[in-house]
Amino acid sequence: MFNEPVSGHTHDHIDWADRLALLRAADALDAPAQAAIAARLAEKLPVNPTVIDLGCGAGGMSTHFAQALAARSGGTIILVDATPELLHEAERAVRAAAQDHRSGGSTLTGNGRAPGPSGGQHAAAEGTTPTVEVRAVVADLADGSLPDLLPTADLVWASRVVHHLPDQQAAIGTLTAIALADGVVALSEGGLSFSCLPWDLGLGRPGLEDRLQAAQAEWFVGMREGIDGAVPMPYGWTVALERAGLADVSSFSALVDHPAPGSDGLTDYVHHHLSRLATHGADHLSDEDRATLAALLDPVSSHYLGKRRDLFLLGARTVHYGRRP
Repeated sequence: MFNEPVSGHTHDHIDWADRLALLRAADALDAPAQAAIAARLAEKLPVNPTVIDLGCGAGGMSTHFAQALAARSGGTIILVDATPELLHEAERAVRAAAQDHRSGGSTLTGNGRAPGPSGGQHAAAEGTTPTVEVRAVVADLADGSLPDLLPTADLVWASRVVHHLPDQQAAIGTLTAIALADGVVALSEGGLSFSCLPWDLGLGRPGLEDRLQAAQAEWFVGMREGIDGAVPMPYGWTVALERAGLADVSSFSALVDHPAPGSDGLTDYVHHHLSRLATHGADHLSDEDRATLAALLDPVSSHYLGKRRDLFLLGARTVHYGRRP
């Protein structure tokens, strides 16, 4: 560990440790999109950079950062999360990526520091092996003193975590304070909601997924309202980055596309995904829609989703980024 655990508190009152299986499944299905995002952001970085992954969750994105850095000049990845169980899994995942990458001639290390290469931006110097050092910190992104706990970084990354914090604009200011001059701050927020079900399921009223997404939106409003000290942010993410003082602000998206019939992993993910929507949207759904969901999620039901061959996953992850002047 980079430092000692300080807290497992979360401002949104969500038990994120209990969602570990869902986060792992999402990382597996997001892998192609995450790899594309990591490669695109890595192109903006100097030799032997430091990358900080704030709210790293189960660590899926940082496995791709590690691979992108190892394919270039090496560097350092610092994992940060407020939930120790997730941080432990993130370390495990990145270490596993380290083992996988060794066969390709690159080496990622754990806590042991290794000298960085001195080659060009996209490759190590001749005769050296790119090394990626991995560290971990238990910390709260809403803590204004976070810049004092972490080194400055060439890339500060936060994926779908800022919207769970009381003051989103202040949190982006904290991210910006951690970035080096000319460093990049990048947020994965928004995008296109995932779709996974056909419009007519053969039970219940057609269009269930549209109503589930509407119910999820109502739950999200309530979640934000339930955060102690929540501050509205009535503008988009690019405006928020500009207000934090970042320059060259822009966005790009990566498609997540798993056509039917998909794999066993897709079925498991859809089950977790719909279970979460059923919990979040229960108060915003009709009795008929709740009954339809219950049938889809019941392994002994004739309508159990695990028996279907028309499940799919389609959506997009959007990244908003800017450079600290």
